[in-house]
Amino acid sequence: MHPTKNRKEKFRLFVAIFSPIFVTQVAMSLMGFFNASMSGNVASADLAGVAIGNSLWSPVYTGLSGILVAVTPTVSQLVGAGREREVPKTVQQGILAAFFISMSLIAAGALSLEKILNLMDLEAEVKRTAHDYLVSLSFGIVPLLVYNVLRYFIDALGQTKTTMIITLLSVPINVFFNYLFIFGKFGFPKLGGVGAGVASAITYWIICLIAILLITRIRPFSRYGIFRAFYGIHFPVLKELFRVGVPIGMAIFFETSIFAAITLLMSQYDTATVASYQAAANFTTILYMFPLSISMSLTILVAYEVGAGRLRDAGQYSRLGILTALILAFLNAVILYVFRYPIASLYTNEERVLEITARFLLFAIGFQFSDAIQASVQGALRGYKDVNASFITTFVAYWVIGLPAGYLLAGYGGMGPDGYWIGIISGLTAGAVGLSARLFYIQKIKYGGAFVKGERR
Repeated sequence: MHPTKNRKEKFRLFVAIFSPIFVTQVAMSLMGFFNASMSGNVASADLAGVAIGNSLWSPVYTGLSGILVAVTPTVSQLVGAGREREVPKTVQQGILAAFFISMSLIAAGALSLEKILNLMDLEAEVKRTAHDYLVSLSFGIVPLLVYNVLRYFIDALGQTKTTMIITLLSVPINVFFNYLFIFGKFGFPKLGGVGAGVASAITYWIICLIAILLITRIRPFSRYGIFRAFYGIHFPVLKELFRVGVPIGMAIFFETSIFAAITLLMSQYDTATVASYQAAANFTTILYMFPLSISMSLTILVAYEVGAGRLRDAGQYSRLGILTALILAFLNAVILYVFRYPIASLYTNEERVLEITARFLLFAIGFQFSDAIQASVQGALRGYKDVNASFITTFVAYWVIGLPAGYLLAGYGGMGPDGYWIGIISGLTAGAVGLSARLFYIQKIKYGGAFVKGERR
C-alpha cells in the first residue's frame, strides 16, 4: 500500500485492493455453493441436512473467526505508523488465539451437538446427515482458523492478490474431494451430504499449508519473519486483539445467526421449504460477497490511513466504498429479479423446491441496498477500531427488531415462511441506519476538525 494524493489515485488503489478480495470471497462462498448443490443432486434430504449443518456452523464460525479479523486493522495501522517490527508478534498472538478458539469450539460441539439436533423437529435422515456433516467438518477447524489469521496478515499489507490465488486453488480442490466423497467415485465411500464435510476439512488443511509456505518463503511476507522467533504468549497484544476482535466477532455473529435462527425456525415446515430457504440464502450469500469485499477493503485502507494520521483520506475512502457498494447492490437486485428461476435450477430439479426458491429470491431483492450500506459502513468503522457501537447496533437491529418481526409475521401474521424474509429486510434496514449514524459521528463530530484539516488528532 502507499499514500494517495487525489480521488483518482484512491479509486485505483481501492480497486486494486477490492478486486482480489472479491474474487477470494466468491471462491470461498463457492465452496458452500458446491457443498449444497452437489449434495442436493443426491437427494433433497442431503441438501436439507447440509443446510441444517451450515445453519449451525456458519454463525458460530463467522462469529468466532470474526475475532481474528482484528489482525487486519491492527497490522494495517502498525504498517501505516511505521511500526513494522511489531507485526510478527501480533500475527503470532493471532495464531495462538486461533488455536484457543478452535479447541474451545470443538469441545463445545462434542458436548452439545447431539442435544441441539434433538431439539429440532427433523426427519431422521436429515438429522443424521447434519450431525455427520458437522463432525467431519470439525477436523478442519484448526487449519481453517489459522489460515484466516495468515490471510488477514497478508491482506493487511495490501497483498490481496496472494489470498485470491490461494482461495482460487481451494475451489477445484474442494470440488474434487466432493466428487470423491459425495458420490463415491474411484473406490471412495459414497457419503452423500456428509462427504461435503470431509472434502471441506481436507481442503482447509491444504490451503493452510500453502499459506504457511508463502509467508515464510516469498517476499514481501518473508521479510517480516513471522516464524523467525517465538514470542510466547504476550498478554498486552493478545488483549488488544480481543478488545477489538470480540465486538467484531459478536457483530458478525448477530448478523449471520439471524439467518441460521430462521433456518432452524423453518424446520417446522416441510423438507422442500427448508431446502428452498437454504438454496435462496446460499445464493444471496454469494451476492453478499460484493459488499463484504468492500467492507474488508475499507478496513485495510481506512486503518492504514488512520495509522498514518491521514484522517481526511480515511474519510474519502469510506465515502468511495459506500457509493460503490450501492451501485453494485442495484446490479444484484437486477440479477435476482431477472434470473431467479435459472438460479433456483442450479440447486434442484424438484419442481416444488424450484418454485419456492424462486419466490424467496424475490424477497432477497428487498435487502440488497441496506445490506450494502451496513456492510461497507462496518468495514470503515473497523478501520478506526471503533467496534463496540457496531456490536450493540447489530444486536438491536437483528435480534430485537429483525427476528421478532419475522417470527410475528410468520406465526401470527399469516405469512408463513415469507414472514421471515420480511423480518430479515427490517433488521438489515435498521442496522444500516444505526451504523451510518455512528460513522457520521466518528467522521464529522468526534474527528471533525481533523477531517477538515487533514491532521492527526
